[in-house]
Amino acid sequence: MTYKENFIKFMVESGVLTFGDFTLKSGRKAPYFINAGNYKTGEQLAKLGEYYAECIKDNNIIVDTLFGPAYKGIPLAVSAAVALFNKFGISVNYCFDRKEVKDHGEGGYFVGRSLTDNEKVVIIDDVMTSGKALREVLPKLLNTAKVNITGMVITVDRMEKSLDSDKGAVQSAFDEFGVKVYSIVTIKDIIKAIEDGVIDGKGHLEAMKNYLETYGAK
Repeated sequence: MTYKENFIKFMVESGVLTFGDFTLKSGRKAPYFINAGNYKTGEQLAKLGEYYAECIKDNNIIVDTLFGPAYKGIPLAVSAAVALFNKFGISVNYCFDRKEVKDHGEGGYFVGRSLTDNEKVVIIDDVMTSGKALREVLPKLLNTAKVNITGMVITVDRMEKSLDSDKGAVQSAFDEFGVKVYSIVTIKDIIKAIEDGVIDGKGHLEAMKNYLETYGAK
């Protein structure tokens, strides 16, 4: 299987990807749900880091430092940095932000790598719904140094349009910030994995395709 197929299987086995009838925060009724909070063990985190590393390598993303937005992005960036070295021999820096600036000790917003001008930074996060996390961390990063944001990597692109636009969050992030967002998989990859028998869920295929037809980004 490809790393994308393995990741989809991994999500199901971890209880992160489930099928049924769900009401999302947006109010939409969806036939599937992704709950990244169900990654709970060291084994899961180690595997998750490998999938981020695969995505970075597969897309030839140039990176000096992986940045994890507090709080959920912190273990993701760390696990991805470890996996890049263990799996591909690529050593990168990592850093993360604090929610509030520290006014004692070394001070500042960031822990880990001290960012410098022209440093190539990749942001690591779980999912992107509205682009809120990106909107919050970009000013912090760019006010610290003139870094080059070479991409953002998330686990799943739902490929849904926002509530007030026909554009999806991924496209909006590029249009608004010039940041290209890469996902380990997309909802279309998940649909294909069901069709190919990689995971169970054929009973939900029609509902998933109808949902994407209704809410899919243009």
